[in-house]
Amino acid sequence: MSKFPQISASELIKILGKIGFKIIRQKGNHIFLRHMDGRTTVVLNHPGEKLDRGLLNKIIKQDLGLTREEFEGSS
Repeated sequence: MSKFPQISASELIKILGKIGFKIIRQKGNHIFLRHMDGRTTVVLNHPGEKLDRGLLNKIIKQDLGLTREEFEGSS
C-alpha cells in the first residue's frame, strides 16, 4: 500500500466541498466544516505547508467515516 499523497489544506477543503462539506466558521488557522448529515471536521490551514499524513488519515477515517479508496475516488 502506498503512502497518502501530501496535500495542502486548501486542496483538502476543495475535496471536502465536493463531498458536501461546508465551511461553517474559522478561528485563526482552524477551519471548521460540517456536512448536512452532521459530520464535522477541523482543518488546520497553514498557507504554503502540506498537511501531515497522520492528520489526513485521521480526518478521513474518523471524521469523514470514509475508507482511503473512497476518499481517493472523490478527489
